[in-house]
Amino acid sequence: MPRFKLTIEYDGTGFVGWQRQINGLSVQQVMEEAALAYCQTKIIVHGAGRTDAGVHALAQVAHVDLPRNDDGRKVRDAFNAHLRPHPVAVIEAEEVSEDFHSRFQAIERSYVYRIVTRRAPVALEKNRAWWLPRDLNAVAMHEAAQRLVGQNDFTSFRATECQAKTPVKTLYSLDVERTGDTVEIRAQARSFLHHQVRNMVGTLSLVGEGKWTADDVTDALNAKSRPAGGPTAPPEGLYLAAVRYPD
Repeated sequence: MPRFKLTIEYDGTGFVGWQRQINGLSVQQVMEEAALAYCQTKIIVHGAGRTDAGVHALAQVAHVDLPRNDDGRKVRDAFNAHLRPHPVAVIEAEEVSEDFHSRFQAIERSYVYRIVTRRAPVALEKNRAWWLPRDLNAVAMHEAAQRLVGQNDFTSFRATECQAKTPVKTLYSLDVERTGDTVEIRAQARSFLHHQVRNMVGTLSLVGEGKWTADDVTDALNAKSRPAGGPTAPPEGLYLAAVRYPD
């Protein structure tokens, strides 16, 4: 059966996350239901990352084996026809070799976190950004973020229920930039711990408010204890932005 690489966009509001769960509707479930309607057989959709409840994706990647010889455009359009009315869309479907694996062959994952700092509540971006109506010093946040870049033990920034075998990860970059009332934090790594990005964002928000310094971030990292880190930022501001594979 031909294998297809799917690039998927979704609004995570209302979903329990990417992965199938018994306590609610997941993105993986609606993708597999669309595959069933399209091919009339049960098909597993393998995702590159397990985004949490309420987290969005600009370009999640998945792979799927289909018992049809349709081209990528037809696969894309068929999935999208059966995904309605869910806020999930297949942006691109590309036939790949049978040994391609969306999760295990990924060499870099990129996330972006959006914070809206204006005084007025968000309307159009409700559930799509963290509304934090206070001034944030994005320059100080960026400088503090560099204390986390590199290979580190990120125990202070992992969820207590994280099941990763090791807390050691290599963070390629962590950049903070302000545009108008919006502060964006961009993180790149091969992989992340459970809640790592949201915990780093919550910690950096303390720096932005002037409550913490860059040295406090270093101290939290070195403590290797979750209580030493900052709060967990809410899920609605987080987007899986890209997944990269070897050329």
